[in-house]
Amino acid sequence: MGLCCLQSMGYFDAFIIGIIQGLTEYLPISSSAHLILTPKFMGQGDPGLTFDVFLHIGTLLSTLIYFHKDWKNLLIGSKDAVISLKGIIVATIPALIFGAAFHSIIKSELRGVGVLVVTLSFFGVLLYLTDRVMPQNRGIKKLSVKELLVVGCFQCLALIPGTSRSGITITGARFLRLDRADAARLSFLMSGPVTAAAIVFELRHWRELLETTVSIGPLTLAVVSSFVFGMIAIGGLLTLVKRFSFLSFAVYRLLLAFAIWQIIGL
Repeated sequence: MGLCCLQSMGYFDAFIIGIIQGLTEYLPISSSAHLILTPKFMGQGDPGLTFDVFLHIGTLLSTLIYFHKDWKNLLIGSKDAVISLKGIIVATIPALIFGAAFHSIIKSELRGVGVLVVTLSFFGVLLYLTDRVMPQNRGIKKLSVKELLVVGCFQCLALIPGTSRSGITITGARFLRLDRADAARLSFLMSGPVTAAAIVFELRHWRELLETTVSIGPLTLAVVSSFVFGMIAIGGLLTLVKRFSFLSFAVYRLLLAFAIWQIIGL
């Protein structure tokens, strides 16, 4: 997780950045890229870890509430569950291990503009090509635990800014021939444990969390904004992929990468 904004965070700024977080966390266009770029265009500084954690609490709530029936079935081991508890754990483990091992390196070394241009372009094209080539003849329930581990390994790449966690997990799921709707659904379900783990991981810096300069009002609005627009993004993508491919998202990523290259430079 990571974000830069004004130290004196106002309500409008918190609302707008909450929208960006909510939409880009679930659409396959990279939330990290947008949140790294936001301060470059708004001329803002860093509000601290607390604001970042609150944003992710909002999107975590989106996942938990939108898919509350799936989570209930998963936890009680219902036959109606689209994925088992063992399956979601196996799919989550690779990202937890990779994140804990390389968190510092990624945070300090891989946040440059050049990285964003490459990852936005490459993984956008990869998503489109995988979706175009692979058939849609499987559902989540047909995935084995080993195949869920494969999607979990894809998720590790999301730690690199510009990759997009939803984009790369959808790519992995489509590689295994899941239909688009189920690929997106699996991606969203996988986001819950990873986001929760990331929040808990950041809580080790509890002193920094208590030293935030952002007041409770903007913090609360950021949570509400990221939650509401997270729900909109989830529902919107699940609806869109039933009729359309991921071409528009790939094109958007290429255009964004080109704009970054032209406006900011490498």
